[in-house]
Amino acid sequence: MSVPDYMQCAEDHQTVLVVVQPVGIVPEDQFFKIYKRIASVSQVSIRDSQRLLIRYRHHYLPENNEWGDFQTHRKVVGLISITTCASAKEWPQTAERFHGQKEVYSSTLYDSRLLVFGLQGDVAEQPRTDVAFYPSFEDCPDVEKRVDDFVGSIFIVLESKRLDRATDKSGDKIPLLCVPFEKKDFVGLDTDSSPVSLLLGVKRHYKKRCQGRMRKHVGDLCLQAGMLQDALVHYHMAVELLRGVNDFLWLGAALEGLCSASVIFHYPGGTAGKTVARKPSISQPADAGKRHRPGAQEVLIDPGALTANGISADTSTEIGRAKNCLSPEDIIEKYKEAISYYGKYKNAGVIELEACVKAVRVLAIQKRAREASEFLQNAVYINLGQLSEEEKIQRYSILSELYELIGFHRKSAFFKRVAAMQCVAPTIPEPGWRACYKLLLETLPGYSLSLDPKDFSKGTHRGWAAVQMRLLHELVYASRRMGNPGLSVRHLSFLLQTMLDFLSDQEKKEVTQSLENYTSKCPGGMEVITLPDGLKLPPVPFTKLPIVRSVKLLNLPVSLRPHKVKGLLGQNMSTASPFIYSPIIMHNRGEERCKKIDFQWVQGDVCEVQLMVYNPMPYELRVENMGLLTSGVEFESLPAALSLPAESGLYPVTLVGVPRTAGNITVNGYHTSVFGVNSDCLLEGLPAVKTSGCLVEVIPSLPRLQLSTSLPRSAYTPQPTSKEELSSTVSLQLFNGETQQLTITLENIGSEDIETLELTSKIVSTKEKVFGEFLSWELEEALSHLPLKSGQAVTLTVSIKVKLDFSGQENLLQDLNDDGISVTGLPISSPLRQVLKPRSENKTVSSESGKAEYSHIKTLEAVLNFKYSGGAGKVEGYYRELSLGVHVDVEPSVFFTRVNTLPATSTRQCHLLLDIFNPTEHELTVSAKNNQELVLHASECQRMAIQVDKFDFESLPQPDQETARFTNPKQLEEERQHAQGCQINSKLGICWSIPSLRRRGEASVEGVLNQLVLEHLQLAPLQWDVLVNGKPCDCDVIADCKAGDAVTLEVQLTNRSKNSVGPLALTVVPYQDFQNGVQNYNLEDAVTFIGSNTFYIDTVKPKENSVCVGALLFLYTGDFYLKIKFQDDSAGRELPLAWFTLPSVHIRALATPLQAGA
Repeated sequence: MSVPDYMQCAEDHQTVLVVVQPVGIVPEDQFFKIYKRIASVSQVSIRDSQRLLIRYRHHYLPENNEWGDFQTHRKVVGLISITTCASAKEWPQTAERFHGQKEVYSSTLYDSRLLVFGLQGDVAEQPRTDVAFYPSFEDCPDVEKRVDDFVGSIFIVLESKRLDRATDKSGDKIPLLCVPFEKKDFVGLDTDSSPVSLLLGVKRHYKKRCQGRMRKHVGDLCLQAGMLQDALVHYHMAVELLRGVNDFLWLGAALEGLCSASVIFHYPGGTAGKTVARKPSISQPADAGKRHRPGAQEVLIDPGALTANGISADTSTEIGRAKNCLSPEDIIEKYKEAISYYGKYKNAGVIELEACVKAVRVLAIQKRAREASEFLQNAVYINLGQLSEEEKIQRYSILSELYELIGFHRKSAFFKRVAAMQCVAPTIPEPGWRACYKLLLETLPGYSLSLDPKDFSKGTHRGWAAVQMRLLHELVYASRRMGNPGLSVRHLSFLLQTMLDFLSDQEKKEVTQSLENYTSKCPGGMEVITLPDGLKLPPVPFTKLPIVRSVKLLNLPVSLRPHKVKGLLGQNMSTASPFIYSPIIMHNRGEERCKKIDFQWVQGDVCEVQLMVYNPMPYELRVENMGLLTSGVEFESLPAALSLPAESGLYPVTLVGVPRTAGNITVNGYHTSVFGVNSDCLLEGLPAVKTSGCLVEVIPSLPRLQLSTSLPRSAYTPQPTSKEELSSTVSLQLFNGETQQLTITLENIGSEDIETLELTSKIVSTKEKVFGEFLSWELEEALSHLPLKSGQAVTLTVSIKVKLDFSGQENLLQDLNDDGISVTGLPISSPLRQVLKPRSENKTVSSESGKAEYSHIKTLEAVLNFKYSGGAGKVEGYYRELSLGVHVDVEPSVFFTRVNTLPATSTRQCHLLLDIFNPTEHELTVSAKNNQELVLHASECQRMAIQVDKFDFESLPQPDQETARFTNPKQLEEERQHAQGCQINSKLGICWSIPSLRRRGEASVEGVLNQLVLEHLQLAPLQWDVLVNGKPCDCDVIADCKAGDAVTLEVQLTNRSKNSVGPLALTVVPYQDFQNGVQNYNLEDAVTFIGSNTFYIDTVKPKENSVCVGALLFLYTGDFYLKIKFQDDSAGRELPLAWFTLPSVHIRALATPLQAGA
């Protein structure tokens, strides 16, 4: 027997073997259909206590049948033949074939049956016990019944043979049962015919051998007949007999029979599992543990119980004493002993191997893996002679499955791989690459390998990487030899992805080169590959080529970011809560809050996602077609190609795309093409990737505005406020007080119309106080062009006017005094002009520190903010902002280092004295309204006197009471001073110009006017007018009169204050001024009053006036002055003295011309 049955198990010893074979030509599918129905009759109950188990085979070697005497379960006792017969003419030939088939197993056959399909007629109607006729394979309802009857007939024969052998009384004529090689070589048999062989001792030895073998044979028959206790008794007796004569081969068989019977007793569920199919695990019956009897011992047989022939007809006493079979531990010991006996015989290798397999299955149920591995290790080294390649493959496959059965997964995988390699051995003319590939796939679990790359992304690496790589390489080669390059690409991709950390630099190059060669013929993709046996190979994305460390969704550029109109919460209204903290809302929206990003993308605009990647390869890595994987809205990904240097550090890569619809978009991952393999890398499978969120809202489309200016863009980067970032910046240099025009062109470069446009400005960072409007514009012209279509442009002019504080430090001019400063702007006849001495030379500021301070350049920064909207985004309440930064370096033009006032000849005027300093390096001219120009050289200071009308500050607009109540008093005071300064500036009209640079501008005194100066410049609330002979007398006006004529004097009071004034008493005192400091008040002889010299004014209400009239007479000619004084007991003395400043009256009395003829 050269072909072992690796499916054998201990319980097979109680079965009878029936061979089912086709006769003639029978369709394979129809044959196995009937075969399954026949095999379903696996056991038949004969009596209440007996049953017959059948083992069916559709192929059985006749040479194995020759071992039927050694172990009866190997004997073919039944034959069922299946044939087709279309007509009666074919029946004789069919019957002859059936007879020839029976002849093959005639030496052991108990009974046989022939199932004929397709034959009808007289032949089919003839009743025969060994033949059954059926019209067709479908019309055969009683096949199972026929098989049941057939098995019953086999049992009858079996039982008769058992009884016949058990009651054999032939004395010395007990036949010697032999195995085939014993018959041939007579090994161990005493066949010597010499007289020595006839000695009594030798005869007894030969007789015991015959008895022991027969007793063992009867035990086999009892076991098949279902008489377990009888079989145990016979096996025990056979062991004793055969051990005494050293018949080791049959002793081993008796021991194995004893083990099989004990296994059947202990494990009624069997040791091969539910089916004989190759299963990796065996389920232990529920009651098997209860049947373990560790204390059971081998039955002790009384030699007296044996008859003279050694076989007792009555075994009742033995049965009574054989209730205890071998314990589970003893079963294994007896198996070891039996196998050791088999090992003594070279020709019993198959028996030894099958015994090892049976013992392993028993040990697997007992969960004794280590001992089972010893049996398997012994089985590996059993020499079965010259095996065919197919037999070698079967042997290694079975060893693999048995190792799997006992939990030795890696050992199992090792033998499975050996079997796979055997499929493509060089000696095979047609290597079975498909079988090799299939077996290699089955080895993967044993080496802790799976074909799903997700299993390698969690935790540490499991298994031996070197062995795993070798196995993957073999899978690649086998799939290539199978003619399936797509499969090779998939396995090679898996190798590169999962084993990258274990590959040397040289191996990485070799693997990638091989991959590129394969993908040039068959590109790798993300589709699932389904093998013919149904196994599915998941896709292998290259998440390590390159390795991505972080994914960050980027906000749109500043100029493109959408903003929500305040007050339009939109969808957020539904999630608003009146509570500061609401755990319910936090709980419901927690997950969304963790993932959703707080900015928006815009439909139709390019959006960016930044990935931080690095290249782990020892050479440059080219990544092609790298783009984003998204869901939620329609998204057009714009792929990128990049080249990463060898073993690069973290490298930023920006992937872009355009959302085509509005809604919520989720960035699920990215796709790449590396080495010809297209990969879809999902972030959910990459726990090591850091991300701040992957969900972002896409709002409807908005227009896009492009801004260009008449001034070049600035390289200066301003310091924006926390909420403002600038789209662009212009920078310019102006002198203080200068104005520059900035032309801005706005072009619609988007697809949506611009429907609304707003412009605001804000000074963002300056320590300087700005007077007037820094930026001003007229927007009406631009708004008239709305809506602005795509491609259209509109221009806008913005006036940039810098007006900072013109005040200078007085200590820089400490060496200058009134005597050394020239004064311009005063009339020649002015008394002030006569008092001041002429300036001999202009003094300059020589202090270098002073120059440095005065030449300090100040900075002004402002932001022009354009708000615009249109399209579907405007409907949803969104707009965009475009910010233009304006950076102005302000150089000083002029400084007012000192300011003062002097009274003028008129009470409604005064002289404003300004010390003006030129801090520039150029010659500069300063002018004011109705004044001549003042020329200042570099670093020169001069004084300018400007005669101005006093100002009526009460006429300025006042804030209403409600505004004044809710406004800071300090702020109100600043606003009041600002309004006063603006009014003064507009009257002064001070301008400067630098002829050499052709630059000009204005100068403001707002920052240099103190409270005292403002009071001097303010028109008194009580306005006094003095008229001489009906003509106003003010501003150095000399009233002419004739000596001796009455002069009318009117004093008019206009009350501009808020309160009533009066009554008042005024006294007119005349005097003469000799212009040398001497004044003469003793003029009783020169001036006389017509009436009283005292004027009385009644109460004057606000906005009203009062006039008092008097007269006086000049008796002599000359220049006279009138001083109008208030009496000390006047009711108005509580008012400020400045309110009672009356103009001086200069009257010149002329001689009366002589009349003609006098």
